[in-house]
Amino acid sequence: MRAIVLWLCLMLALPAVAQESSLRALQTGDDTRGWEAVGRINMGDRGFCTGALIASDLVLTAAHCLFDKETGARVMPRDIQFLAGWRNGRAIAYRGVRHAVAHPEYVYSGVDTLERVAFDIALLQLDQPIRLPSVRPFGIDSRPRKGDEVGVVSYAQDRAEAPSLQEVCQVLGQEPGVLVLSCSVDFGSSGAPIFVVRDGVAAVVSVVSAKAEVEGRAVALGTSLAEPLVALRAELAAEGGPLHGSAPSVRLLSGGSGGGAKFIRPAP
Repeated sequence: MRAIVLWLCLMLALPAVAQESSLRALQTGDDTRGWEAVGRINMGDRGFCTGALIASDLVLTAAHCLFDKETGARVMPRDIQFLAGWRNGRAIAYRGVRHAVAHPEYVYSGVDTLERVAFDIALLQLDQPIRLPSVRPFGIDSRPRKGDEVGVVSYAQDRAEAPSLQEVCQVLGQEPGVLVLSCSVDFGSSGAPIFVVRDGVAAVVSVVSAKAEVEGRAVALGTSLAEPLVALRAELAAEGGPLHGSAPSVRLLSGGSGGGAKFIRPAP
């Protein structure tokens, strides 16, 4: 997670934020039911990010998670571990990483811009698929519009041992490839899935790239998925990472992008 001060007031006017829910720690099995495909990504001894399964062998996260923040060097796949459903010292599944690819247009550096956020997504191909009945990969939905309600499940520096759910936050604005969100995020939330829920089914519409400040207001920046995800899958294939049965699980859900969907727990 990067902290960015972005003076976006010249590009968008932030609306008044509707009633939002607070973060709620998912401490029990009942709390986490339906969210088991969200997990903590340990980057060796360099810290952690958040990620979500979008196929039995694919984890979606932020591209900057793949770089050492001190040296800028790439973190080797062998040093990355995905802990599905990590909660209070235990995970539902532990997996290593075979391949890790960042978006081909993402360039890591110490200077953050909106253009870089637009490409801040990555795919991790696990060394073994996770095929457990309780761990169901999420689908991909269309980009939400300004004013839509979304939600986020994430880990962070002060809540590293269990995920937290914010059921309702809001899309405050859009820039090319970027969503400006009222969601509460912090260091460790990078790569966390931003969801919409339609007909009781949660689907990913963005991943958390950074926390930022707009007109003095704390916001989250999310990366749009549709075109960048296509490029990522091509990059993974080019690196020799076969998509083991993953294509049917990554899909665009119908239903348009109308606002006001209530963020609820996925149906068990």
